[in-house]
Amino acid sequence: MSIVYETMFILRPDLGDEQVEQAITKYQNLLKEHGAEDIQIQNRGKRRLAYEIQRQRDGIYIQFNYTGPGTAIAPVERAMRLSEEVIRYLTIKQDVHEEKAAQVAVSA
Repeated sequence: MSIVYETMFILRPDLGDEQVEQAITKYQNLLKEHGAEDIQIQNRGKRRLAYEIQRQRDGIYIQFNYTGPGTAIAPVERAMRLSEEVIRYLTIKQDVHEEKAAQVAVSA
């Protein structure tokens, strides 16, 4: 059974556009390799952090929304943890109830 997940990660602010795209592609491919589907990517751009992380005051926020098995998350988070370019990451499971989603689709 596939579950809907959201992974938000923050990249170092000194990365160029090409390096940001390479990082996005790397994690997107890693998710696909482990069975994730319907990957939606949102580059939220450079923003001020609420507090300093690894001596950084700004970060480039990237958000992935996708469906897939829970086993897809551990390898991606491990790659992010070992990466020099990612300063913070978080994955959450979205609460999407299929019955409610079907009702919303019917009433729309």
